Amino acid sequence: MQSRPYTYLFRIQYLGLRYHGWQVQKGVKTIQGTLQRTFRYLLGHEDFTLLGASRTDSGVSCLNGAFELFLRQPSDPSTLLQEANENLPPDIRLLSCREVPASFNIIQDVSCKQYGYYFFFGEKPHPFQTGTVAYAGKTLDLSLMAQGAALFEGRHDFRRFCSPGKNTDDFQREIAYAAILSANHSLVPLTPENTFVFRVRSKGFLMHQVRRMAASLFLLGTREMSLEILESALLGRVASLLGPKAPAAGLVLEDLEFRNGSLDGE
Repeated sequence: MQSRPYTYLFRIQYLGLRYHGWQVQKGVKTIQGTLQRTFRYLLGHEDFTLLGASRTDSGVSCLNGAFELFLRQPSDPSTLLQEANENLPPDIRLLSCREVPASFNIIQDVSCKQYGYYFFFGEKPHPFQTGTVAYAGKTLDLSLMAQGAALFEGRHDFRRFCSPGKNTDDFQREIAYAAILSANHSLVPLTPENTFVFRVRSKGFLMHQVRRMAASLFLLGTREMSLEILESALLGRVASLLGPKAPAAGLVLEDLEFRNGSLDGE
């Protein structure tokens, strides 16, 4: 029997600018750490566990993420949601809370993650506009970038599009969707007029994979890279990284979906 059998699933959104990513780290402010301090205050004890569905990097934002709260005693979901939102900082908002069965696994039951990398180009922007959208320079060939994004779809070896991880030996990932789309005013009113998003969906991604994919598309857009080089890199025959990673500010975890049957009533 589980020591904390009462499980609550929260949906969450946050602005990542002030945070050093999701995971708790000593000496820095993180999303998970802020949530844990808030629930410690609300519950009046530390007898709980908090587990996120996706660990975003420093500076990365989220529109519809998820985490679980495991408790030893039952609690009212609506009360948890209301009181947590009242005590969390304004750049973190909880969208919903519901009790879920013990069989639900917030890591293994994810069926799809959707990321958007938001960017714009043209004249140098007002500094206020660069908090959640990346500036990609004066000119980009969007048509060429769209062709490059389409190459990512399907199952490929992404070893040249990720940062080395301690326990990573499987670089195969299947991309269900990848495209360049218009994104004017889709985030906040301050979003620049000439804004686009590189949107990508997969069950899972490697470390910094989306940011490195986005950076490769920028190299295509400035004609510093060809489609042939990008396509060849997806074969994984060379271990060296294809290029840099794009800045964190443009990356947003847009959505998480869970497999059918993993949640009762959904």
